[in-house]
Amino acid sequence: MLRDLGHVRELSRFSIKSMAGTALESAVLGWHGLAGDRRFGFRRVGEESGMPWLTASRLPQLLCYQPTGLDERTGEPLPTHVRTPAGETFELKSAALAEEISERFGSRVELMKLQHGIFDETPISVISLATIAAIGVEAGVELDRRRFRANLVLETEEQRIFHEDDWVGGTLLFGNEEPRPAVSVTRRDLRCLMINLDPDTAAQDPRVMKTVVRLNGNHAGVYGTVLQTGVIRAGDPVRLWMDTRAPHLDPPRRPSR
Repeated sequence: MLRDLGHVRELSRFSIKSMAGTALESAVLGWHGLAGDRRFGFRRVGEESGMPWLTASRLPQLLCYQPTGLDERTGEPLPTHVRTPAGETFELKSAALAEEISERFGSRVELMKLQHGIFDETPISVISLATIAAIGVEAGVELDRRRFRANLVLETEEQRIFHEDDWVGGTLLFGNEEPRPAVSVTRRDLRCLMINLDPDTAAQDPRVMKTVVRLNGNHAGVYGTVLQTGVIRAGDPVRLWMDTRAPHLDPPRRPSR
């Protein structure tokens, strides 16, 4: 069954894990997510767990670091510099930036690049404006959409909160040109305290996550994997293909970061 959902309202690329994102008018959807998305991250030196990355859950001020510049020599749009919360600009790969973040964190970190991206679950995250707005109403907070750090924010015809849950097991199709970029919706997005953080100041408001926990078991939005590459543009129509004969499972996963 194929049905119209709405259209793409916003696209965002998060070049460096947990740092500020970049709003886009269009983006190449590759096999490893949006081109240039989460290709860099700062690793906590000496951390031997399976999740060694420094995230805003541990250092909220990371959200206030802004990747800048553009290097496309590798075929992807990648940042060359980073602007700090204090307004200083450092080269991305410089020792000075690593030292700045290490000092703020209180322990040494180092920059790493992964060709296929540094993802907690899958390379694409999607949420609707309707869900964000309803969470804000329930929490009593005017929410900035950037709190949810989604690659794709959709403006949907349906206004029911958490209606993205119903997309799990289906396929999102973007645009009108064949072959259409396509994303398989694999699971709901289990949230962490990052949604409590103001993207401009890193100030915390626990009402946001408490609301998502209370209303939907701490899930908001969905994750997906790429089935068909292509270009996605703001304004593109979005359709959902759902094979009602195929049951799906939504296993518990670790929180997103």
